[in-house]
Amino acid sequence: MLIGGVLALFLAQAQDYLAQGLKALDANQPAAAEPLLRKAVETDPTDLQAQFNLALVLGMEGKDAEAVAAYRRTLELKPALYDADVNLGILLLRDKQPADAAIVLKEASEQKPTEFRPRMLYAQALFGSGDFEQAEQQFRAALGIDPKSAIANLGLARSLLKQAKLAEAADYYRVAASLDPANKSAILELGAEYDKAGQIPEAIAIFREFPEYQAVTKRLTELLVGSNNAIAAIPNLEAAVKRSPSTANRLSLADAYRLTGQKAKVLEQLQLASAADASNFDLRMAYGRNLRDDHQFLAAAREFQAAATLRPDSVPALNELAGVLIMAQRFDDGLATLDRVRTLGKEIPGDLYLRAITLDKLHRNQPALDAYRQFLAVAGGKFPDEEFKARQRARIIERELGK
Repeated sequence: MLIGGVLALFLAQAQDYLAQGLKALDANQPAAAEPLLRKAVETDPTDLQAQFNLALVLGMEGKDAEAVAAYRRTLELKPALYDADVNLGILLLRDKQPADAAIVLKEASEQKPTEFRPRMLYAQALFGSGDFEQAEQQFRAALGIDPKSAIANLGLARSLLKQAKLAEAADYYRVAASLDPANKSAILELGAEYDKAGQIPEAIAIFREFPEYQAVTKRLTELLVGSNNAIAAIPNLEAAVKRSPSTANRLSLADAYRLTGQKAKVLEQLQLASAADASNFDLRMAYGRNLRDDHQFLAAAREFQAAATLRPDSVPALNELAGVLIMAQRFDDGLATLDRVRTLGKEIPGDLYLRAITLDKLHRNQPALDAYRQFLAVAGGKFPDEEFKARQRARIIERELGK
């Protein structure tokens, strides 16, 4: 009698803790409910309701590991309890354990085969665990219950995509997007797979739909250019620049103009980009080289000077600056720039040759001869044309100097 009385007292306490915990839970106070439900479980570990609600509260508080353990104890008390299977599956999915989630969600979906939610969750778990063929079947089953589910259509599209069933996947991507516009960008997944599979026309058709995405526009341009269709890329790129005149967008448009032989438009885009992004060293260099190639030497010099100001120890910037100054017949300025390269200790054979021919044009014979000899001493046969010219000019200068 004594033992029975004590047991009854414990059970009564457990029920009291449970009642208080459920009251706090009904009031949406999980933090207050948790210690009460813990006491209920400690007092009576076999109480299914206490175990389940403790797991529920722990999940609400984001204490996933403890909640998972509590749901597993609940299922030990009552195997295949539908709500415990579903909630445990959701937690396992949330914690990126899709294979474990699939086990309990399969059980839940079999208990209620006409219910959309467990079927959908089971499909997601299969997809997450890499079983794309079975995921496809479960997404199809979910759509059999609710054909208008955007998320199920998208899940089926992605499962088909993973199996390289691209044409069929395309249909479901479109349906998912029509049911929920937020899914439209997911179609880019299909475009990327078309691109990877070498189905370029299909990839281009999809990428055209997303002019607002800079990376997509860039890849579209590459595909169009690779298909010898740079002209077709230009309207998209012009629209992208109009919408967002970023450096990257302007450079992409400039590339397309270059490939279609529109030099003036190339320079226009580079000028606008350079003006908007004046501290961009690479952009200054690119604009300068394009001006140089267009024989606008002084304008090019301004860009190379700006680049050299940004990076005073940049030998490429100084070499380009020296070259255009000399081509613009600003010989002394060009030589002074070559001196800056020499001061850095980074002269290359081309610098010596450029110095030599510049001094030669200025009729500074002895310095020119010295520079030719320096160039020939380091050239080592790597610059046959320039070496031939250097030898010829050196001999002529030696005769003029009487050497």
